[in-house]
Amino acid sequence: MFYFYILRSLKNNKLYLGYTSDLKARLKSHNSSENKATKPYAPYKIIFYSAFTNQSDALECERYFKTTAGWKRIHSMLKNTLVQA
Repeated sequence: MFYFYILRSLKNNKLYLGYTSDLKARLKSHNSSENKATKPYAPYKIIFYSAFTNQSDALECERYFKTTAGWKRIHSMLKNTLVQA
């Protein structure tokens, strides 16, 4: 399986979007500050994920949600989650 995921920083509420084949290991990697892009904002928690049987579908999902329309969709789809800090 491949996963598209959205993380929320517990430090400053910033969101991080990505995809992976091992969701638990990827979260652990982000929280242990192994990733330069997310290190300053760790720790994180998963607020959304979607599973795919195909890697290209997960990557396509990530690419869409990183667009302006995708960010709007995230904020619409997770409006109650994003209000809770």
